[in-house]
Amino acid sequence: MPLPPPDPFLRLRARGAATNDPGRFEPYRRQAESDGWDLPEEERLLRTEVSEERPRTVLNPVASPDLGFDRSVNPYRGCEHGCIYCFARPSHGYLGLSAGLDFETRLVARPAAPAVLAREIARKSYRCAPIAFGTNTDPYQPVEARYRIMRRILGLLSDWNHPLGIVTKGTLIERDLDILRDMAARNLVHVGISVTTLDAGLARRLEPRAPTPARRLATIAALARAGVPVRAMVAPLIPVLTDPELERILEAARDAGAAAASWILLRLPHEVAPLFRDWLDRHEPRRAAHVMARLAEMRGGRDYDAEWGTRMTGEGVHADLLARRFALAARRLGLATRLPPTDTTRFAPPPRPDDQLPLF
Repeated sequence: MPLPPPDPFLRLRARGAATNDPGRFEPYRRQAESDGWDLPEEERLLRTEVSEERPRTVLNPVASPDLGFDRSVNPYRGCEHGCIYCFARPSHGYLGLSAGLDFETRLVARPAAPAVLAREIARKSYRCAPIAFGTNTDPYQPVEARYRIMRRILGLLSDWNHPLGIVTKGTLIERDLDILRDMAARNLVHVGISVTTLDAGLARRLEPRAPTPARRLATIAALARAGVPVRAMVAPLIPVLTDPELERILEAARDAGAAAASWILLRLPHEVAPLFRDWLDRHEPRRAAHVMARLAEMRGGRDYDAEWGTRMTGEGVHADLLARRFALAARRLGLATRLPPTDTTRFAPPPRPDDQLPLF
């Protein structure tokens, strides 16, 4: 059965979660109760709030053998796209906030991130390697239109000839095509665009404030025309719900201009599992049990298994079948499974106005 809303008079417009249970670190829970007065209550619209923080460091070390990078930067905490399946939702628990509605409505921006990053890459001990953006929350979510943190970071990394990779659903990345085009010409940038489904109705329920599938394909096309290497990410692949679309998504991405593709099986760590089960009960009640049973087959009988080596793809007969389908479709469509490495040899401090010109 679907979980009750956090407040019966709270109106949710285009939100992925419908509940706001406290995080796994919180000792107390809140529950709305009637006060006994038979008086009409005023309905309130839940709006997005943004606070700011000044981090001491923004470079996050990454030690996972499942990932192709060893450092990342997150300009924002939380994500207004509201994707119900987002594996990053539990990270809001470290702020004392809920992985449910708080994650998509109580955002944290880090406007000082470019200045802090500049200080970190300027250290003599720093060794250049590609920085990953969008591995936790989307750097091009709607709030970026106001804060422009990613654009300032791109300008910084371009000046230093520092390579990076971006993962996003946000079409706002097209705003920065001028910088990305120039960086791509120096082999300094890759972009991954996540396409979960081609069904606009399903996408609206799964990812209520993310761009439509057709709009994301248009972003792939715009990046490709600008010479930016683009990878289509079928992520997450949801058993029963979206996995029948795998080949069609890859073909649409190839036709749009993607040079490579990848896939990741649905991940439901910590608080994400009950949130996703609640979403299924609300939006896909007839297929809910089938989705979770098929997922359990690929996760060792559980909602999620965080074991390295299998957490991205699952294991067992159905996981192997998905991997084979992806490999066959990618080969047929001429899609690589990874993009060529970016260039780390150009990395150097930008010239200052008072520097001497090189002597010949």
